[in-house]
Amino acid sequence: MKSRLSLAAAAIVLAACAGTNTAGLADAGVATFKASTLSDQDVRTLADNACASADAKSQIAAPNSVYGKRLAKVLAGLKDTGVPIQAKVYQTKSVNAWAMANGCVRVYSGLMDMMSDDEVRGVIGHEIGHVALGHTKAAMQVAYTAAAARGALSATGGAVATLSSSQLGDLTEKLINAQFSQKQESDADDYSYDLLKKNGANRQALVSAFDKLAKLDGGNSSIMSSHPGSKERSARIQARLKSDK
Repeated sequence: MKSRLSLAAAAIVLAACAGTNTAGLADAGVATFKASTLSDQDVRTLADNACASADAKSQIAAPNSVYGKRLAKVLAGLKDTGVPIQAKVYQTKSVNAWAMANGCVRVYSGLMDMMSDDEVRGVIGHEIGHVALGHTKAAMQVAYTAAAARGALSATGGAVATLSSSQLGDLTEKLINAQFSQKQESDADDYSYDLLKKNGANRQALVSAFDKLAKLDGGNSSIMSSHPGSKERSARIQARLKSDK
């Protein structure tokens, strides 16, 4: 309880520093308190809406398209993930993939163009890992709390009801570009490795996927700002492969 109250107080300080009208500071603190206590259902509902918001702004590959068929083949090799996966392909030259707490997984065609099916499977396994390990839920709480701290949310009503279309769009962007810790990234990599192993899939492809990303990001940082350096990730998974032999 102490930490939650401190979080609410911090929201008031942040709002004041930003020059927010003091009449709304108390409401901002209450809204931030609510954000820090989002239920699992709140998080799933927000993720449903955020994913729908992202879909509405994207060109989605049809299930019977080349990309749609490839994705179905990739997912067929990822059984028993523990997460109800709903995956689609965004047709864009951007190289990215992400997942949300409701199991919404989106893969960009630019990533599929540069990777084999096995490599795409490894990347998706990593994103599923963020969901299964609770990282995306925490990211949702952080993004929602940040909005509350700015006084952008109402202190009353349900979590979803407080979001306008523009606020939902802002939340969606924050989730897609969520920042994860080095430990969370390593844990998600391990989840993907273990998932590939359980499914009898090609674990070496996880290494080659990171190697390809390293060529894009210079090996210092990932193409996605939320991820650590691809070279380090590749080397770490390669070490796991050697220890398994």
